[in-house]
Amino acid sequence: MSLHGPLGATQGGAFELTTSSLDARTVVRSRAGLLALATLLASGLVVTVAAADTDALLPESVRPVPSWLAGPFGSSGIDIHVAGTLLCLALMFTAYVIVVRVSDRIGSRAVLAGIAAVHALVLLAPPLISTDVFSYQAYARIGALYGANPYLHGPHAIALDPLYPFIGAKWVNMPSVYGPLFTIFSYILAPVSIAASILAYKAMAALASLVTVALIWNAARLRGVSPVRAAALFGLNPLIVVYGVGGGHNDLVMVAVMMAGVYLLLARRERSGAASLVIAIGVKLSAGLMLPFALAGSGRPLSGSRRREIAIGAGFCAALVAGLSFAAFGSGLLRLIATVHQSQSEGDWHSLPGFIGTRLGLGTVGQVTGYVLALLSVGIVGWLVHRVWRGELDWIVGAGWATLAVLACAGSLMPWYVAWLIPLAAIGRDRRLLQATLWLAGCLQFVELLGHIPHGGTLGL
Repeated sequence: MSLHGPLGATQGGAFELTTSSLDARTVVRSRAGLLALATLLASGLVVTVAAADTDALLPESVRPVPSWLAGPFGSSGIDIHVAGTLLCLALMFTAYVIVVRVSDRIGSRAVLAGIAAVHALVLLAPPLISTDVFSYQAYARIGALYGANPYLHGPHAIALDPLYPFIGAKWVNMPSVYGPLFTIFSYILAPVSIAASILAYKAMAALASLVTVALIWNAARLRGVSPVRAAALFGLNPLIVVYGVGGGHNDLVMVAVMMAGVYLLLARRERSGAASLVIAIGVKLSAGLMLPFALAGSGRPLSGSRRREIAIGAGFCAALVAGLSFAAFGSGLLRLIATVHQSQSEGDWHSLPGFIGTRLGLGTVGQVTGYVLALLSVGIVGWLVHRVWRGELDWIVGAGWATLAVLACAGSLMPWYVAWLIPLAAIGRDRRLLQATLWLAGCLQFVELLGHIPHGGTLGL
């Protein structure tokens, strides 16, 4: 027996119409997402192919780029100038946001294939934007080839080395700001050629980024979060791929080890998880923010024994790392904190205090602003740890907000630093943290685009 409405349609007709509308909307979003993913990959391809001949995409110390460092597309002869660089990077970020929003409609295969493809593309490019990858090799050579302490001497100590001309101007007199475990590992690459070392560091960054995607995927499943969206949020972000992987930055190695610790803690493997967090600190000190939140979040309402297990794992690993580090670098390692403070206090124009000091020429005001923001970030982090300890806030969400506060208040803020934050926002189950993270990434991308515009010059075509 069927029931009919006024026009002879079944009463379920409205439901059928609604279902059809939803299906049509799903198809539209799926197509829009695939188009956005294709746009992101196409823009990444243009960046890769044109990078060797486009000054805006190269570190200042390799303009023009030597043929042995240009990569497989070094002879393309394509120069997209500043205008093309702005267009490609803007398209990549816009497409990224669209893909993240509709990632569940696209499907896991397309998203994961896109992540792998864009990483492979950037790996074929010459070193992009930053000179940091040359600094890694310089500190390795200082210690491994010249027998000096990289925590006491800057690259100026090897001024006759063929690598020296590629070091960024800010870093020529500055000792290493990187963790001792990373520096020890870098000694392995010290004897190889400059080109081989750059490729090795970029490959490490790409592999670390893909490992992080896998860890985020699995952590998201444990947290009841969409793994596809979480993976897309990190693995397709242009700030991470173009600037992080393209520049071969060790931040991605640090994040991979840190997220391994987070995943192990979520899997109730407290000692190994805490040890992984300590190892991440040994790669770069920035990872130290996670440990207090892991400790604070392991008590109420969970068993207090978890906090003890985390403390044991962290303490034991910290003793091993400290012993190895001081055996390798002696008391010179104690200079590391002061050097990090120096690099932060000098600032860069991407951050608020750095902009005030370098772009507005108000050095004293910039320094005062930096100290005020540093105190503010310490207060925010302490308050968030307290909330997590009292069981009022999830520890991953608390660590995410703390990382956001530290980045917003930093004296030196590089675009690839969003890699510290995005994994936590991806698995945090806090919509506000996710939105704030995307806004921060968008602001950093916008500021970076402004930095490509020549002062008093033309965009070029």
